Amino acid sequence: MKLENLCATPERKKIKRVGRGPGSGMGKTSTRGEKGQKARSGSSIKPWFEGGQSPLYRRIPKRGFNNAKFRTEYAIINIKDLNKFNDGDVVTPELLKEKGIVKKELSGIKVLGNGTLEKKLTVRASRFSVSAVKKIESAGGVAEVI
Repeated sequence: MKLENLCATPERKKIKRVGRGPGSGMGKTSTRGEKGQKARSGSSIKPWFEGGQSPLYRRIPKRGFNNAKFRTEYAIINIKDLNKFNDGDVVTPELLKEKGIVKKELSGIKVLGNGTLEKKLTVRASRFSVSAVKKIESAGGVAEVI
C-alpha cells in the first residue's frame, strides 16, 4: 500500500437522533409538529383511514350479481395423465383420487385433451372437452358422463 493509493473515506450521514437535547435541533416535539393525532404517542393510523370521511370502499357503487360463491369448480386432468392406468381399466373419480392424480374432487372431474392416450380405457367423469372425447374414442375407449 502506498500513499498515492489511499483515498478519503466517504462521508457518512449522521443518523437522525430525535428528541436528544439542544444540539440536535430536534428536541421538544421531536419533528412531530404541535398537536393532533399524529403527534400523540402510540398513534397508528391505518393506511385506508380517511379521517372519518366516508371511505372509498363505501363510496364506490356496487352493482350487479357476482356468482363466485355459487360457481362450479372442477378438478382438471389431462389425457396424458390417464396413461398410468392399465389397458381396459374403468377410470372413475374414486380411482383417480386413490392413485393421487386428483387431490380434491371439488364439484366433479373434467377431462381435457392435452397429450396422447395409448391405452383403451373407459373413463367416467363429470365433464369432457371435445378433443378429450375424440382422443379417448380414437384409442378405442369410451367416455361416459356421470
